[in-house]
Amino acid sequence: MTVEGAGAPRLTSKGLATRRRIVEGAAEEIREQGVTGTTLDDIRARTATSKSQIFHYFPGGKEELLLAVASREAERVLEDQEPHLSNLRTWAAWQDWRDAVVRRYERQGVNCPLGVLITEVGRATPAAQALTARLIDQWQAALRTGIRHLQDSGDVDRRLDADRTAAALVAAIQGGVTILMSTGRLTHLEAALDTTLTLLRTTAPATR
Repeated sequence: MTVEGAGAPRLTSKGLATRRRIVEGAAEEIREQGVTGTTLDDIRARTATSKSQIFHYFPGGKEELLLAVASREAERVLEDQEPHLSNLRTWAAWQDWRDAVVRRYERQGVNCPLGVLITEVGRATPAAQALTARLIDQWQAALRTGIRHLQDSGDVDRRLDADRTAAALVAAIQGGVTILMSTGRLTHLEAALDTTLTLLRTTAPATR
């Protein structure tokens, strides 16, 4: 999901590594200091790069760099759910995934670097919308695959719309996360996950 700026040069493996170091360093700085508290000078100091290097890899300046960091944070959302998200073949695996999601957002608390970055870039901009859509699409696709595994094993009725159910799961999580960010309470996220998974379990075929 890494975002390359439209004006970014074609990079060698060394160049890609440098660009990645800048993005990772910027992400760490923003997680510690927030977007408004982070300057390009802070990022240069953390990543041991020059101003010319930053503009070489991010010709669009801070806005392009923020979008790249937002893309990296979006990747982290899915990475933090692994290895469970890619292996949703049993009810036990689904429970492990549920616990991983809860742990992830418990660690995050009320601060959401991705949400702040997307707001900074501009939620209504095509680039921000495309990034968010890719995250949701990848997340939904992984859950859809997991539901189909359960259908193939006979644990879930094949008549269930796997894609819509996966979409409902993502929506339930995001609703719970929104409440967490507003109140500091994790209970709504847990309730959303537990209720949707319980409903998924009840779709098992009547006869095996």
